[in-house]
Amino acid sequence: MQSIGNVTVGLYGGNSSAGQYKNEDGCVIWVGDDWEFAAVLDAHYSAESAALVINTLQKSKQELSVLIAKPGFHHVQEKLLDIFQSDEFLDQCKKVKGETACLICIRKENYLWWFSVGDCVVYVFHPELIALGQFQLNQRQFYEWIGQVNTFDKAVPCFSSGVRELRKGTNHIFMTTDGLLECPGEPFTNPIDLGDILMEGEPVVTLFSIFDKIINNNVRDSTTMIAWTIDISEQGSIPSDFVG
Repeated sequence: MQSIGNVTVGLYGGNSSAGQYKNEDGCVIWVGDDWEFAAVLDAHYSAESAALVINTLQKSKQELSVLIAKPGFHHVQEKLLDIFQSDEFLDQCKKVKGETACLICIRKENYLWWFSVGDCVVYVFHPELIALGQFQLNQRQFYEWIGQVNTFDKAVPCFSSGVRELRKGTNHIFMTTDGLLECPGEPFTNPIDLGDILMEGEPVVTLFSIFDKIINNNVRDSTTMIAWTIDISEQGSIPSDFVG
């Protein structure tokens, strides 16, 4: 468990007694003056594809940081697409063993943006959203990867992206690889169970609680989680006929 600025990351390499013998997860965390950049990766067959994506992002950190500071998120998305579709990157992908899922999130001001390839997930927990059953931002995609099999080497690349306005008050942002979701007994299949823990306290404490739960359930797969809270003072969008 480690904190980088206001962002906490928890890493679990898997359970050897349950048959796990390698950890192919990865993550990236950058924290700016008024923004956070976080990525989780879940590779298979080897960790080479995750390492390639991480190293590629790190090489572009300075340029991406400048683009994050600009209004909106379209500059960042265009740059990521340029990187992932470049001839150099595509050639490197053909030389790695295996492929990886990749989920990137950026929080800036009262907005959260995500860029997703594969089956990692991101949630936002807030009382107003929970009351309406809204938790998960992206949908898991089981046939998208970056690496030897590469969505960006297709005629039409497949990925998802989006932006959500955060709500006034405390927002709990949580990203995870699939070890959490595929834990025996499925303790967190219902996101509200996850939200109940995350909203109890600071991310360092709540991530320990989540790890205890999945380890006690004999989870096999490596699991990487990133969590942070953001307090928003600005009122979010509300319907025009709302009476509070």
